[in-house]
Formats: sequence, structure tokens, C-alpha cells
Amino acid sequence: MKKLAIAVVLALAANGVYAKEAKVLRFGVDPTYAPFESKAPDGKLVGFDIDLGNAICDKLKAKCVWVETSFDGIIPALRARKFDGILSSMSVTEKRQEQIAFTDKIDNVPPRLVAKKGATLLPTAESLKGKRVGMEQGSTQEAYAKAYWEPKGVVVTTYQTQDQVYQDLVAGRLDASLQSSVQADLGFLKTARGHDYAFAGPALHDPKTLGVGAAIGVRKEDNELRQQINKALAEMLKDGTYQSISKKYFPFDVYN
Repeated sequence: MKKLAIAVVLALAANGVYAKEAKVLRFGVDPTYAPFESKAPDGKLVGFDIDLGNAICDKLKAKCVWVETSFDGIIPALRARKFDGILSSMSVTEKRQEQIAFTDKIDNVPPRLVAKKGATLLPTAESLKGKRVGMEQGSTQEAYAKAYWEPKGVVVTTYQTQDQVYQDLVAGRLDASLQSSVQADLGFLKTARGHDYAFAGPALHDPKTLGVGAAIGVRKEDNELRQQINKALAEMLKDGTYQSISKKYFPFDVYN
């Protein structure tokens, strides 16, 4: 019996070592926000955040697993342990920091208003009063619009995905949309469906609602994982991996 017990302990120890070596890192993502994250025609996840996450996993010698979820439910899903981190263009805000922790910054892109060419709209409550403005549910753009525009008569309409925002904008059901300036530029304005649209006014800045750049969200208790990801990000910035990924998608600096 003693020999059997020893054999079981050794087997469990061996399995523990294997499990540690075969570490899995699960990232939650809403793939409707090209060029940060979207789906290729073959169904494969592509984009800046996807490449960044895969590179982080390489640094950590972990297997990357991507879990698709809607953006408005992505924080509850993280806290419910459906995945280990949020890597989906999430801006760091005080409100979100009450619920989860964040890694170091991965990019810093302000939002801008998009409207039909010649519309003469500006991203102000006065200009948009009575107008219908669309944005993604659960986004910092929604927080900004509901804090500063909706109380002054702007009709704020939210959608589960960014693609749905653009669909209604093109269909004429919206007067404008508010989203990341990079996403709007590369994911809409430079595509065929965005041909008749343009940026309306300057970029918006408001740390309280829009945050101070995007980062990877993790559970507050997972401090070790946060530190590991930060170490991987620092190495990627130092050895040029980050810059190489960035240049693949953006002709400008999205970090600063």
C-alpha cells in the first residue's frame, strides 16, 4: 500500500509539472472593432490586439486562447472567471478600476465623432442637440455621451457591436457616431462603406469618462498575472516586438 501511495504522489507531481509547463492564458475579446480586433472572412481572429496577445503568450510560454464575448458584458465575464484577461481595446477609467485591475498601457487613442461629409457637426452638446449619435454599449464613448451630451438633448443610442453602429449610420438612422479615432479611420472611413463620411471636429479628451489609454484588464486578485504581463509588455517595447506589431496596422504611433 505504501508503494502504491508513493506512486500516486509521484504521478500527481509529474502531472502538476506538466500542467505548469502547458500554461493557458485566456483573453476575452469583442471582435467587432477593426483594426484592433475583428474576424477575417475565414473566421480567424485578426488585429492589433490579437497579435499583441499572441506575442504576450509567446513571452510567457503560454498557449493563447481567445474567448469571444460582447463588450458590454466583458467585465462581468472576467469576474466570473470565463477568461483571465480582457484584451479588447479597453480604456482605463476610474469606474472600471473599481471593478478590475489593469496592466500597463498598451495604446492611447482618443475618440472622434464621425458624420456624413458636409454635415458641419461638432462633438459638442450644442451642435448635437436633437441629433442621434450612436456608439458601442459599455464603451467609454457611451459614458462620455451620457455624462455630457444626453442631459442637454442629444439622443444617445447604444449598440451591442461597433458594426451595428456603422450599419445604422450608413442607413441614415443615425446622424453621427462616436468611437476610437483609429478604429473609425481604418475600420470605416477608409473602407467602401465609409466613403461618404468623415471626422467631425477634433478628438475628445476627458480622463474621467474616456480614461487614460487602453490596457489589459485582469481580476484584482490576479496580481501575479498582471506583473507577468507587464514584464512581457516591457520586454516587447524594449526588443521592438511591440513596434513591429504596431507598424503592421498603423502608420503612426498608437502608444503615446
